[in-house]
Amino acid sequence: MPIAEHTLQTLEFPKIREHLAAHTSFSGSRELALSLRPATVPEQVAWRLRLTSETRRLLDEYPDATIGGARDIRTALQHAARGGLLEPSTLLEISNTLRSTRLLRRMLLRLNPEHYYQLPDLAQNLPDLPALETAIEQIVDDDGSIRDSASPALRRIRLEIRDSSNRLQERLQNLVTSSQYVGVLQEALVTVRNGRYVVPVRADKRRSLPGIVQDQSASGATLYIEPLAVVELNNQWREAQLAEQKEIERILIAISEQVGRDAEAIVTGIEALAVIDLGLAQARYAYTLRCVAPELTDLTTRTYPLPAPDETALASVPSPAAPLLLTAARHPLLNQETVVPIDIWLGDPFRILMITGPNTGGKTVALKTVGLLVLMAQAGLHIPAREPARLPIFQQVFADIGDEQSIEQSLSTFSSHMTNIISILEAIEQLPLPPSDDGPHLDDSTVIPAAISPTLVLLDELGAGTDPVEGSALARSIVTRLLERGCLAVSTTHFAELKVFAHNTPGVQNASVEFDVESLAPTYRLTIGLPGRSNALAIARRLGLDAGLIERARATIVREEAQIEDLLADIRREREAMQAERQRAADLREDAEKYRERLAAELYAFAEQREASLEALEREIEAELRELRADLRRQRGSSRSADIARQWSEEAEQRVQAVRERLHAHGQPSAATHLVQPPAQQAPRPLQAGDTVLVRSVGLIGEILDIDDDDDEADVQVGGFRMRVGLNELRRQKHGDQSDEPARTYSTEQRTITLPPMPDVSMSFDMRGWRAAEVEEKLDRYLNDAYLAGLPSVRLIHGKGSGALRQVVRDIVRQHPLVNSFSGGGADGGEGVTIARLVER
Repeated sequence: MPIAEHTLQTLEFPKIREHLAAHTSFSGSRELALSLRPATVPEQVAWRLRLTSETRRLLDEYPDATIGGARDIRTALQHAARGGLLEPSTLLEISNTLRSTRLLRRMLLRLNPEHYYQLPDLAQNLPDLPALETAIEQIVDDDGSIRDSASPALRRIRLEIRDSSNRLQERLQNLVTSSQYVGVLQEALVTVRNGRYVVPVRADKRRSLPGIVQDQSASGATLYIEPLAVVELNNQWREAQLAEQKEIERILIAISEQVGRDAEAIVTGIEALAVIDLGLAQARYAYTLRCVAPELTDLTTRTYPLPAPDETALASVPSPAAPLLLTAARHPLLNQETVVPIDIWLGDPFRILMITGPNTGGKTVALKTVGLLVLMAQAGLHIPAREPARLPIFQQVFADIGDEQSIEQSLSTFSSHMTNIISILEAIEQLPLPPSDDGPHLDDSTVIPAAISPTLVLLDELGAGTDPVEGSALARSIVTRLLERGCLAVSTTHFAELKVFAHNTPGVQNASVEFDVESLAPTYRLTIGLPGRSNALAIARRLGLDAGLIERARATIVREEAQIEDLLADIRREREAMQAERQRAADLREDAEKYRERLAAELYAFAEQREASLEALEREIEAELRELRADLRRQRGSSRSADIARQWSEEAEQRVQAVRERLHAHGQPSAATHLVQPPAQQAPRPLQAGDTVLVRSVGLIGEILDIDDDDDEADVQVGGFRMRVGLNELRRQKHGDQSDEPARTYSTEQRTITLPPMPDVSMSFDMRGWRAAEVEEKLDRYLNDAYLAGLPSVRLIHGKGSGALRQVVRDIVRQHPLVNSFSGGGADGGEGVTIARLVER
């Protein structure tokens, strides 16, 4: 069952739709915005919110993303589908729309599927009809006229028209300039009347120029006569014009039939385009209000058992499990720079919030903020709040807000409120009752269910407009019924009895809007857990009322009500003390975190410095050992020298082993170091003969033939020659690292050199939607790759737009050393494309 229209009107949701519609780009999406309603099916709500999130991400990555020049052409398409003839201007709109949908489809289908799901899915429905688009462009010019090239027959007919017109005007010019007709013609000019060329003749000289009268002036002094000498030429000219109209009509009928055949697919695309543009409008509206995407909670997956009343009363901070949580929520129809945000939550550990406070203090605004943000979220809109923001998907939202008294229906304020509340309670009775197992008992007949019903009730000034005693009793019974039905509710009231009721009843919580007694102005801040105090006497004192009168008024207050005010004051003092302690604990925890992070950073720096020193020492000893080994090889011819060298080598080996033992004994990282260092990676397998390696010094790939462990060198076969390189110059190539394209081989008299394969480079480079700052580096890399690939020219796509991106691209290619010349795209993209011709290799 959809949410009632009365609720939408009460919470001013139509104004949200109007603001959203202002961000749409064409009539199709505007209609969707103005008819938008909150959904109640969880899958629909999630789909709508996901669309808004995706379009926000799209605008972040491509700020200029729009639907282009698309128009809502569904009426014209339906006319064509019925066999109707389309006007050239309408065909031009269809062509522009097809071009826009084709480009948008291409962009959306290239989006990263890890971040985008719904936009590419919608893009599948956008029409991709380049043949129809081209056919229309070949017929209709940009100004809406029919091109001469629309058909060979039309080109021939228009040549005949021009020839006939030229001959006709030449004959008439000779006539009007002839001395024979001086004094006969009113003016020496040629004009057109009734589709025929004529000359203006004085009425009294009518018989001096034989011809056919086609028109006369308003005064009757001038007759517009078609001379008999040009009648046949006029006939030829008119016959050619009629032939032109007939050929144009034939062309328009043919292209209209072609449009009609594709009308269904194009209409489907226009509807998808309207949804996409609505998503873009929702994204722009979200930016305007500084919105966040709410997290959706499922009330059917868990229960929310209520705590004892005293625990509920102390719930002054949001529960992590609260199904409805709004952080720094703002009313979307108020000035976002001045509106005071509120924090509000429901469901855990309480279901109903009783807001008290002075008039004009913001109680009703808080009430409407909750309801309106719920409706926005279920309509797919992000909400003006901060994270975290959680909302259930409500099946029904009921609202009784404002003074709706009716003189015509003889309803007082109380009667009007009660009529609405009765209808709300009757509707709630028709909803399924959530399970009541394990719920607390208010009395022998009332059990509060542990599960929550997906129903939100908003009641303004509950019980007002009648006797306070009866009104408060009636309000308590209504709140009890809402608890019994498992509803979530927010209500405002002035009754002190309801403050005590909320304090003592499980599932109900007090809240208040603050009032500054000194300035006599509301602060509009909402405080949950504290009931509002009566400020009448305090305000009277601040305004200067006699102190004796104030004391007399205080003495007349019923003792029970005075005790209630004292109780509220005690609660407020306890809450303020508790908040101060909580803030002090938070400050201490923050300081402790800062010290912990600083000590961890210092420990990590110390560990890194120690490891670096130990590694440097080990490298020094290893270098000394390599030097001794080299001396040993040079002195192998002399047995005495060999003995001495061997002795040196053994001594060096002992020194290295001693250093390694010392490193092992004293260089192990401490437990604290392991807390801040990443886990060590497994050491790679040593290189061996037969491995495929990359020789980094030359950038070529080869195969290891032999390894000399003593010299830390290897013989590598690279293409047609063999080379000896250090092991530190080699990097193992895993299977698949090489390109599928075969390597290029160049032979000389001395050797054969094998080079890496040429890069696979596209002849087009699409930069539409890029920021100017990111163009230069990527374009330079692309031009280098295109040159190495041997491309003679490349097609740089930057789009038309404002022309800023085109100017950046052309400034770069104008100065680039690999570009010989460049020009616009011409027929291949126009000014949205730059053709760059590369220098010859």
